[in-house]
Amino acid sequence: MTWTADHIPDQHGRTAVVTGANSGLGLVTATALAHRGAHVVLAVRDTAAGRQAGRRIGGNVEVRELDLASLASVRAFAAGLAAAHPRIDLLVNNAGAVLLGPRRTSVDGHELHLATNLLGHFALTGLLLDNLAAAWAARVVHLSSITHRNAHLDFADLMGERGYRGAAAYGRSKLATTVFGVELDRRLRAAGAPVLSVLAHPGVTRTNLTPRAMAHRGRRGRVVAWLGLLATQPVQRGALPQLRAATDPAVRGGQFFGPARLFQTWGPVTEVRASPEATDPAVGRRLWTAAEELTGVSYL
Repeated sequence: MTWTADHIPDQHGRTAVVTGANSGLGLVTATALAHRGAHVVLAVRDTAAGRQAGRRIGGNVEVRELDLASLASVRAFAAGLAAAHPRIDLLVNNAGAVLLGPRRTSVDGHELHLATNLLGHFALTGLLLDNLAAAWAARVVHLSSITHRNAHLDFADLMGERGYRGAAAYGRSKLATTVFGVELDRRLRAAGAPVLSVLAHPGVTRTNLTPRAMAHRGRRGRVVAWLGLLATQPVQRGALPQLRAATDPAVRGGQFFGPARLFQTWGPVTEVRASPEATDPAVGRRLWTAAEELTGVSYL
C-alpha cells in the first residue's frame, strides 16, 4: 500500500508544534495536520511570515516566535508554550539551515548549521519533554537528510573551525540530528517514557532552501540552484515521510522514513536505514553529552 496524506488519521484534540512552519516542508506538514483537525503551533523566526502562512492554512493555528539559532529564544519560546499548552502531542523538529557560503556562527558562538539543525532542537525537545510526556502517545519527529550518510562527526572540531566547507557542515549537522533522534529513542525506551522519537528525510525535494543556500554566489548561484530544482520532487511529496512519522498509528519509536526510489531521492514513503555512525550507541552518548554542555539543557 502506498502511504499518502489521505492516510493521516483524525487529529482533533491534538496539539502539534512544527518548527519552520511558514514555508517548504514545514508549511505542508502544518497544513496537513491542521486540515485533519489538530491545533498547530507554527514555531517560526519571522512571525509576519508565520501569520501569513497561518492565514493560508486556515483551521486552528497559532504563531509563536522561535529562533533556533538562539538558545535564549528557545528557552523563551518553550516557557511560553509549556505554560499555554500543558499537554503537547507532537513536536516536529522540521526547521533547518542550509548555508553553503562562508562559515557563520549563532549568537551563542556555535557554527550556524549545528546551532540551528541540532542544538536548538535538542534544547527545545528537552524543555518540552514534560509536556510531551503528559500526552497520550506523543511523538517527536526529527528531519534528517540523505546527506547524513556521507558525513562524519569530528568531536575534536564539532564547530567546523578547521577547513570549513558549507556543504560538509550541513551534512554533519544532519548526521548529528539523526544521531540525536536515534539516541533519544534509546533513552526514552530506557526511561519507560510514553513518547516516541521517530525520524524522516525528504529525499531531494523542491523547497526554497536550495536557492537561498546558493545566494552567496550571486546570479550564477541562483541559476545553478533553480536548475537543480528541476530534478527534485515536489514539496507535497517530500513532506510525506515526516507526516507518516508524525501520524501513522503503526509507527514505532526509532523508525526512519524516506523515499523509496533512486537511492532514497524520490518516490513513495518507505522505512529506511540510518548510517552505521548514526546508530552507533557510543556516538549517541558522546553527542548527547556534548549537546548538554553546549546548550545547558540536560534531560533523560
